[in-house]
Amino acid sequence: QVRLVESGGGLVQAGDSLRLSCQASGRTSSRYVMAWFRQTPGKEREFVAALNSSGGTRYADSMRGRFAISRDNVTNMLYLHMNNLKPEDTAVYYCASGAAFLSGVRDLYGYWGQGSQVTVSS
Repeated sequence: QVRLVESGGGLVQAGDSLRLSCQASGRTSSRYVMAWFRQTPGKEREFVAALNSSGGTRYADSMRGRFAISRDNVTNMLYLHMNNLKPEDTAVYYCASGAAFLSGVRDLYGYWGQGSQVTVSS
C-alpha cells in the first residue's frame, strides 16, 4: 500500500502563488508516475499535471505555464507550484500515484491522498 498526504493548501488572493506538497510513504516506487488532480463540488475530478521517474511531465492545457510539478525521489515528496492563481483554481487538490505511464486518466492511478483545499479569492 502507498499512503499519500497532501499539505500546503489554504486561502490566497488572485495573482498569488502557492506550493502544494505530497508526502508518499509505504510501498512507494520511484517508477510510479505521480500526479495532481483537482475537484470542485458537483464536478468530475480533473487532471492537473503528472510527472514520471525520468522527469517527463504532462499538464492540462489550462494549467500549462502557470503550474509546475516536481518530485524528490529521495524524500518521496511531490510538489505542485502554482503561480498567478485565479478564482477558478479554487478546488480540492489531490495527489495521486501508481500509474505506469504519464496519463491524465484518473482511473490509471491506484493511490490517492485525502486532498487539500485551495481557495483563491478575487
